[in-house]
Amino acid sequence: MVVRGAVGQDNGVLLSLGEAKWDQIMGMGHLERLRHAQVLLAGRGVDVSAVRPACYSGAGFTDELRSAGERGEVVLVDLRRLYEGE
Repeated sequence: MVVRGAVGQDNGVLLSLGEAKWDQIMGMGHLERLRHAQVLLAGRGVDVSAVRPACYSGAGFTDELRSAGERGEVVLVDLRRLYEGE
């Protein structure tokens, strides 16, 4: 999942890179893949200065990933947050 903030006629700044899983508990491996994608995009000249990684899961998150979320390293969206908001 990619979120861009449109500015005028360009594609805008990259705001978020995310991954969604319906039936998997997401963990740090998912966050590491998003971080790797961010590095690859930066290498191609994409402005990643404002990017926030995000994990969307119908099954939940590991404790380690939840801790990363609490530190602001990743946005976590579970079913409750998806349907009810923050």
